[in-house]
Amino acid sequence: MPYRHHELRSEFTWKRPQSIPRYLSEALIDAYDEQGFFLLKNAFSADVLKSVTGELDRLEAETTQMLKDNFEGGVMFINRADEITFSAQLVKQSPVLADFCRHPILQDLVHDLIGPDVRLYWDQAVYKKPGNPSPFPWHQDNGYTFIEPQQYLTCWIPLVDATEENGCPHVVPGLHREGTLHHEFTDLGFNCFDGAPEGVVAVPAMAGDIVVFSSLTPHATGPNLTDSVRKTYIVQFCPDDCVSVSLNDKGERIETPIGNPDTQFHVLTNGAAPI
Repeated sequence: MPYRHHELRSEFTWKRPQSIPRYLSEALIDAYDEQGFFLLKNAFSADVLKSVTGELDRLEAETTQMLKDNFEGGVMFINRADEITFSAQLVKQSPVLADFCRHPILQDLVHDLIGPDVRLYWDQAVYKKPGNPSPFPWHQDNGYTFIEPQQYLTCWIPLVDATEENGCPHVVPGLHREGTLHHEFTDLGFNCFDGAPEGVVAVPAMAGDIVVFSSLTPHATGPNLTDSVRKTYIVQFCPDDCVSVSLNDKGERIETPIGNPDTQFHVLTNGAAPI
């Protein structure tokens, strides 16, 4: 089934981050600008991870049970109870997670890569279950829900070590500069490549690191062939003036401002934490 986001595409020009850095090195900003991603090591302490993981374990267990209770085979779209779960907009259910999304490291990242006025756009836990033989397809984050400006920020935070054996991210450097690609629907999720892309880079990450990449960086994760759950918390941030763009039945563009106060709150206002 064709995905209609290609009909929403407008002229796109990648913009290098313009903020005067207060945290990131020029080398990391260059990597983000040129390659569309970088790995930030040792961003979070063990205590922070323990607190976040405890909340996510609880909420993911609720997601798994909901899938098994309400959907045949525990399958709902890309959610598959015994293989991979996506538990979304968790900040509404957990003050601990809401506070984490305002962590000083994340505030500094969004300042340096987006600007002084930034909202949380989306948060979700992704748990890839043991022995899951299925990869997650190649996609861009802006290929799921189309927003403008198209370039926003994804922070992929492993709660356990993410390896090539349990499904660490793989990215295709450089294609973020082309804007949102055409995606097709598959049983496993939206896909933006017909075959294996060239120039793929695996990005293993330790618990507490952040794989930082653009919403326009094509990425995928491999199967989890280990005997333990690969746990990840993904938080995404966008400029304050972002809008969600869709088409109505007449093919007309509908723009909806991003800004649900419960799930898309300000992370920075005029470069500082909101009061």
